[in-house]
Amino acid sequence: MSGRLIYVMGPSGAGKDSLLEFARQRLVGEPILFAHRYITRPSGNGEVHVALSVEEFAARSVLGLFALEWSSHALRYGIGIELDAWLARGCTVVVNGSRQYVQHALARYPRAEVVHVNAAPHILAARLGSRARESAEQVAARLARRAPFSLPAGVRCTTIDNSGALDEAGHALIAVLKESVSA
Repeated sequence: MSGRLIYVMGPSGAGKDSLLEFARQRLVGEPILFAHRYITRPSGNGEVHVALSVEEFAARSVLGLFALEWSSHALRYGIGIELDAWLARGCTVVVNGSRQYVQHALARYPRAEVVHVNAAPHILAARLGSRARESAEQVAARLARRAPFSLPAGVRCTTIDNSGALDEAGHALIAVLKESVSA
């Protein structure tokens, strides 16, 4: 039996981590797993990930321990190879990915479904500013970048607007994930 990969992506500040945590807390006991990201940045600010040094990340990469990996904003991101074992066991696996990397992810997992999380520009700006991870200039540059993405024909993509109440967008994500389980 083969599982389903749900690739969640969207601009910084769209609230992907909050949505994923909302869904994770409400789907306990379901065959839905949320893959941890390995990032070369200390954890915090509501983002759930495993912090690795640049050297530790590089060593894991050389050993082939990432199913997916990419660079963004001078950081390295990876999803562990346990992803493949979970999919082989028929689980739905949710990945917090990058819009710039989606083509690579789809090349490896052509049946993956995409969830694009977005929010109004003023909401994105406010959320990024409140993180206090970057200067005002860096936040402005991040917002101006607006990373484009395109998807091949036939890829299922659901867009979720996370400009309002978290529970509204969270329940929309849960509906997508549960639909995937029964599909």
